[in-house]
Amino acid sequence: MKEKLIRFMQGRYGVDTFSKFLLIMGLVVVLISSIFSGKTFGIIFYILGWILIIYCYFRMFSKNVTKRYAENQAFLAKTGGIRGFFKNQKAMWKQRKTHHIYKCPSCGQKIRIPKGKGKIEVCCPKCSTTFIKKS
Repeated sequence: MKEKLIRFMQGRYGVDTFSKFLLIMGLVVVLISSIFSGKTFGIIFYILGWILIIYCYFRMFSKNVTKRYAENQAFLAKTGGIRGFFKNQKAMWKQRKTHHIYKCPSCGQKIRIPKGKGKIEVCCPKCSTTFIKKS
């Protein structure tokens, strides 16, 4: 049975970031439609959610790998700023116990200072402005 599945999936595109996004959005939209069940708004959301889920599975089982790859790259390019923002927030959250992160008052550059050093004079690496902060 496992070999049949492997043979079936050979040459198919599989799961990528855009497919995961489509699947999650489809499920969220279907769940939202259950809140508005019985109304026209709920029916439209229900159909839209299932269209997203079906398109997700179409992409996963597609043999046109180059087109699916291009779609995923376009999605990654459009969402790069949002993903980068959350990646930076996650990194700052991980460092919160060992470092303070301050912004330079003149240029806005973020500067990472280790905690527990008392009041220190910070020199901005970008504009060379100096300011005093508590670490």
